[in-house]
Amino acid sequence: MTGRRIAVLGTGANGAAIGADLTRAGLDVTFIEQWPEHVAAMRAAGVRVDMPDESVVTRVDAFNLCEVATMRVPFDVVFVLVKAYDTRWACELLKPLVKPDGLVIGLQNGMTVDTIADVMGAERTLGAVIECSSAMFEPGVVERHTPPAKSWFGLGSPTAATHGREAEVAEILGHAGTVEIVDDIRSAKWMKLVVNAGELVPSAILDVPMREALDTPGMREFMLRAGVEAAEAAVAAGHRLVPIFGLGGLDPSDPHGFVETLLDTVMYDFALPHTRTTVLQDWMKGRRCEVAEINGLVVEELARHGRSAPANAIAVELARRIEYGELKAQPENVDLMVGRL
Repeated sequence: MTGRRIAVLGTGANGAAIGADLTRAGLDVTFIEQWPEHVAAMRAAGVRVDMPDESVVTRVDAFNLCEVATMRVPFDVVFVLVKAYDTRWACELLKPLVKPDGLVIGLQNGMTVDTIADVMGAERTLGAVIECSSAMFEPGVVERHTPPAKSWFGLGSPTAATHGREAEVAEILGHAGTVEIVDDIRSAKWMKLVVNAGELVPSAILDVPMREALDTPGMREFMLRAGVEAAEAAVAAGHRLVPIFGLGGLDPSDPHGFVETLLDTVMYDFALPHTRTTVLQDWMKGRRCEVAEINGLVVEELARHGRSAPANAIAVELARRIEYGELKAQPENVDLMVGRL
């Protein structure tokens, strides 16, 4: 991949951390970001990534979204790390700058792979699963909970159009974490959604870190129920329960045990005791979250098959109330979740 031009579209916590890894590896990386103060900070002093055992400052090439129209040299590889709900317009914005044989990869939560393919074309789309925990509250500064040695990526082609090209991207992403090429990327992405449905919104509704939420009486059962409903939605949509995160020995015939292993793996192998989910980080910044693309998708998918998803429906309802200012995220909300199942 020497000489290839790489863009990271969306350089928040995960995007900046990954982009910094690739830059330090000597690759040609362009940061494209929608937060002006963050771009200004990176231009002035680089991006600082604080990890459990070290802090690293990397000088990077950072650009504002509004500057994309001034760019002329196309990219070979684009990593998309915007919020799931921003995927379509962000891809449309960068589409003119992707080479005809370029590759676009969504390192995101949610089922964005088909949205990217719809914009960029199947011949330029790879799917990905990401497990990399980070936070950002200050422009130019990333709090990365999982350094490269503990970060994991799954890569796969959603269609035959890009089958065999996964290794090209794995070579690049290998500088940011462990990369595994998977055969069924849609099923793998649904398995990450299973984890997200159980952990992201439910813990954020309590306004506490993930592990603290899990230890709250009744919440393990609620989070598992939301995850199992997501697994049921995946199967109803024609997908399979497949291992991710490099796990082995999972039994697809035992959805409850399967989901519990995935949830605990993220909780104890990737997250730190103080790790707040991306949903809670969004709310702390006054931003809306991806509940529609995660828990809402579970509710919609099971509804298409005449089934309900009560735990996910509760999560969607409470998240909406919090975002509309009708409810405050707080530990007392546990009764609004656990008490209604």
